Amino acid sequence: MIKTISSLEILQDLEPGLHKFWCEIISNPLSQPIKIPVMIAKGKQEGKTMGITAAIHGNEVNGVPILQKLFKNLDPENVQGAIVGIPVANIPSFERKKRRFVDGRDLNHHFPGKPDGHNSSVYAYNLFQRCITYFDYLVDLHTASFGRINSYYIRADLSDPITKRMALLQNAQIIVHNPPNDSTLRGAASQEKIHAITLEVGNPNIFQKGIIRSGLTGLYNVLHEFGLYPDEIDQPENDAVLCRDSYWLYTQEGGVLEVLPDLAQHIQKGEVVAIVRDIFGDIVKRYSAPEDGIVIGKSISPVNISGGRILHLGRKYQ
Repeated sequence: MIKTISSLEILQDLEPGLHKFWCEIISNPLSQPIKIPVMIAKGKQEGKTMGITAAIHGNEVNGVPILQKLFKNLDPENVQGAIVGIPVANIPSFERKKRRFVDGRDLNHHFPGKPDGHNSSVYAYNLFQRCITYFDYLVDLHTASFGRINSYYIRADLSDPITKRMALLQNAQIIVHNPPNDSTLRGAASQEKIHAITLEVGNPNIFQKGIIRSGLTGLYNVLHEFGLYPDEIDQPENDAVLCRDSYWLYTQEGGVLEVLPDLAQHIQKGEVVAIVRDIFGDIVKRYSAPEDGIVIGKSISPVNISGGRILHLGRKYQ
């Protein structure tokens, strides 16, 4: 029988070992509790707490097996401090296989939430106060959204040496400097002085074995680096491309969209990156790169209305 807890306040008095809990967040229309799964590896020695969250968006599932594999192989005898995994942070959306919360909002734009706000805000508040505030470090696992694919990339505040080091340890293809000045989980955690990064580990609604292995390696690296678990740093085959920022290119014309570059491809200013055709197959418009950069993510949905996304362009440091 897995016990239900009200918050991670239990960490202080928890016995060393591997533990599984349900943590109550809100209640459903039947007045029944909605609980999230929590896995804890507690060491005998005092230390920091590393939190790892997945499925803030209900269709972003690659993080689930990453956490399952991590906790299956952790030996609590070697843990210093505590490692906390939340394999599904957004239960209502996960159950529905949907990105957005039940009120149609993006949960990851409503942190740290409010105790008396709308549905997403209350859920975000309770999740944040009952779980996230007990972390010293946070790794938040995401994937691309529906109709898009991503490279294996990181969003982090590269002006902070700790979060920069956390990002570099993930052995990602691309790292984007992204100061936490928004209402994401990472942004709210950073406001509470929790060192936090976001990992984009692949694509939605699917398990991808290769990128799951990469994500797992990055977690072991960061756990070792910050003294929570003994291991060896697995060095990357290639250095990550560092970007000073990034943005999306959008279409002005509707039609059938074809995005030409591959993920992580370096593109040059003026290079044709997308073609839109009408329903008869005639070219309506070609889209060119406005500047040099690297492809972080891109649309794979050919059905395009005006204002549709083309690709996510990273602007590299010179």
